[in-house]
Amino acid sequence: MIPYATAAEAEAALGRSMTWAEAAWYQYSAAMPDSWLHCHTTFILFVIYTITPLPLVILEQFAPSVVLPYKLQPRVRLPLAASLRCYVEAACFFPLAVGLQLVSYPAAVKVLRTRMGLPLPSVRETVAQLVVYSLLEDYLSYWIHRLLHTQWGYEKIHRVHHEFTAPTGFAMSYSHWAENLLLSIPALSGPVIVPCHITTQWLWFSFRLIEGINTHSGYHFPFSPSKLIPFYGGAAYHDYHHYAGGRSQSNFAPLFTYCDYIYKTDKGYRYHKLKQAKLKSLEEDNVEKKGGSDAFSTGKKD
Repeated sequence: MIPYATAAEAEAALGRSMTWAEAAWYQYSAAMPDSWLHCHTTFILFVIYTITPLPLVILEQFAPSVVLPYKLQPRVRLPLAASLRCYVEAACFFPLAVGLQLVSYPAAVKVLRTRMGLPLPSVRETVAQLVVYSLLEDYLSYWIHRLLHTQWGYEKIHRVHHEFTAPTGFAMSYSHWAENLLLSIPALSGPVIVPCHITTQWLWFSFRLIEGINTHSGYHFPFSPSKLIPFYGGAAYHDYHHYAGGRSQSNFAPLFTYCDYIYKTDKGYRYHKLKQAKLKSLEEDNVEKKGGSDAFSTGKKD
């Protein structure tokens, strides 16, 4: 709740006029309790989780010719009922998260030290914080993911997430409850170490969810961010991890590829890509030979 009765008081405290974004934030949050602003995170993530995977799920079911050329495992078609089951079971966690946020709010305020009022952070500050959060979360998640691929971790917890060997966007949050709790630690570590405004926190969790949905989508499009962002793995990188399943000892990092490269846990993926390239080369050679043979057999005799 912003401690100013009027916009004029807020501007007097700032020592300047509010930007349009700050004016909008004042109108929205001035009379709203901070605990409710804190709980907005879950509502935002629920909406994103519900909407973002839908276009690909719908296209795969009703217009497969549009998207199947870009599907990483084209022979696997997930039934609509399986996608809905995945969504419903994962979405059940969101109402529980709201309750946890309300109960834990007093402690969260002390740990996260999240700013709720004015001024809003600058674009430069927001981008810098998001970069720090991404690098830190990626590194910590890498090690937790490796732990979940030990025999005990996989059999007791992580096998639930690997039920989908050809993942879908909804599989991003389809996990054992213990895994959801474990992976919330890396996601929260950045905001704990580098406190931010609540709007930056919303952006951070929204970005991670959208990115996670993308890497679990099962599709690799020509406009994929992996072709633009250095060391970004993308859908193709994580899809191999699901394809390999429980035996996978490769591609543990959720966002970037540097941890797998440094700790040499990308060898399986590199071998897989090399094998795919060789098979593709052989197929192209066979097509060329067949084409040449057909041209020779249909040519006119002198």
